[in-house]
Amino acid sequence: MTTPLIDTHLHLNLLPQPLEAVAEARALGVGAWVVPGVRIDQWHELMRVVGEIPGAWAAPGVHPLDAAAWNVDDRQKLTALAAQPQVVAIGEVGLDRHVATPMQTQLAVFCEMIQLAKELKLPLLLHCRDCIGKLLEVLKQQGANEVGGIFHAFSGSLEVARQLIDLGFVLGIGGVATYPEAKRLHEVVRQLPDEALVLETDAPDMTPHPYRGQINQPANLMLVAQQVAALRGWSLETLREVTSRNACRILPRLALNAGSI
Repeated sequence: MTTPLIDTHLHLNLLPQPLEAVAEARALGVGAWVVPGVRIDQWHELMRVVGEIPGAWAAPGVHPLDAAAWNVDDRQKLTALAAQPQVVAIGEVGLDRHVATPMQTQLAVFCEMIQLAKELKLPLLLHCRDCIGKLLEVLKQQGANEVGGIFHAFSGSLEVARQLIDLGFVLGIGGVATYPEAKRLHEVVRQLPDEALVLETDAPDMTPHPYRGQINQPANLMLVAQQVAALRGWSLETLREVTSRNACRILPRLALNAGSI
């Protein structure tokens, strides 16, 4: 039996036709999808879409761009959502120098997300743009290694990758790995430990080569898988087995429900 691929990060609730998009990906051998939150007012829609799609799982949380909207009532809402069986992580959370939210606000909310994940015993889906040093500092200070998780859309150096791995995180490899000019990432993917790799699309964003400029689709996970397999010198089946095993290890609730993938 062929091992299904797992897309560890995409936004089905932001796609115009998520059911059709998932059906196309499923036909290519993708069996599970992890859908993180972005905006607090989209949590309800996120859970609705995930509830309609077998094999889809939710990771509600507060993206840095929406951190200023966070309040104490939202903490209660997120705690209640996290008790639902289709929730496998808290995400996507982190830091971003390219959004309007003040960094101090981002830091306060990010710390709260880490502490909430620890209380709920759920892993984190991390988002970071141009502030990896600060993010690593916060992860260490807040004890994020107690829950670990996935660093979404990794494209950093091998040194940064090793620090994240030491903190209990695996690295989400997506469309950037297919870009011909992403030479550093190609070399990092070649050198990473087997157990550090998972796959993602980030659909509808981060469209892989050769479809850059178009809306990304869940079916494009196959392009990422083929590229990572080629970089590692693996067969596609080995790639499936390794990355899906890693995803289930780092997302224990997903593993518990693996029979429904």
